[in-house]
Amino acid sequence: MSNTLTFYTHPYSRARIARWMLEETGLPYDEVVLEFGKSMKSPEYLAINPMGKVPALRQGDVVLTENAAICLHLADLVPEKGLLPPVGSAERGLCYRWMFFAAGPVESFITARRHGALAPAIEAGYGTEADLMRTLVGAVEGRKYLVGDSFSVADLYMTAFLSYYMRVGELEPLAAFENYVAPHLQRLAAVRGNAKDDALIPQVGAA
Repeated sequence: MSNTLTFYTHPYSRARIARWMLEETGLPYDEVVLEFGKSMKSPEYLAINPMGKVPALRQGDVVLTENAAICLHLADLVPEKGLLPPVGSAERGLCYRWMFFAAGPVESFITARRHGALAPAIEAGYGTEADLMRTLVGAVEGRKYLVGDSFSVADLYMTAFLSYYMRVGELEPLAAFENYVAPHLQRLAAVRGNAKDDALIPQVGAA
């Protein structure tokens, strides 16, 4: 099977997270920029991702969707980068924990709160706002890394979410959040990925 990577993206989307991860790996990849409601919903792209959303990553004949899955898979493609702890280690499990916490409860809660449709805490995966925020702050407060003593894919994922939600006003810019994200946003791969996405904006127009 070919290992050629093709990245389906749009600069005003969560695909920026996968882009950052691609840049961290240093792997070569092709890029396909899609349009919301147009090429993203075309029969050709729906055959790749039936959700009609980005990001998607094709590796040979296999297509991956969902940011967390894409990022974790990319980390596994470059074990020498140390972006995931060893298979079977408790630290690797912690990476999974924080990535899926961000991708699941955190994102679901913020979306529900924005639209005024919070589910009863006993039914919702995000529980109560107090529980969720206590967990989120506790994960990063006073820490440079979520797991161990080096940068991991979990840090990339959490930083991307926290920085975005603070920027759009969905999370209060607490010192715990700002102190955690600041050094990670200065990583060369993060800066390079943002520059590549920003360069696409004239092509796609305003959000």
